[in-house]
Amino acid sequence: MKRSRLEIIRDILKIIQERKNKIKPTPLLRYSNLSSQRFSQYVKELLKKGFIWAGEEKGRKFFSLTEKGSTYLEKYRDIIGFVEDFGL
Repeated sequence: MKRSRLEIIRDILKIIQERKNKIKPTPLLRYSNLSSQRFSQYVKELLKKGFIWAGEEKGRKFFSLTEKGSTYLEKYRDIIGFVEDFGL
């Protein structure tokens, strides 16, 4: 079954969070299970909307969650819990 847009966003944010809020682009691409083109589109959108930010350390790029990204994950869990509580 294909993932929805919201599920893909959740997956990307969750991967970053699970890696101690810091992950390089290549492992994030691999773990997100997206083509490089779709991955780039999602990352650009998440950066633009302020869910993640890109940093650089020792010449290597990495991504981290922002407060907005963490809030998205919390709200997503709440919504899924609500839907499951009612068997929808």
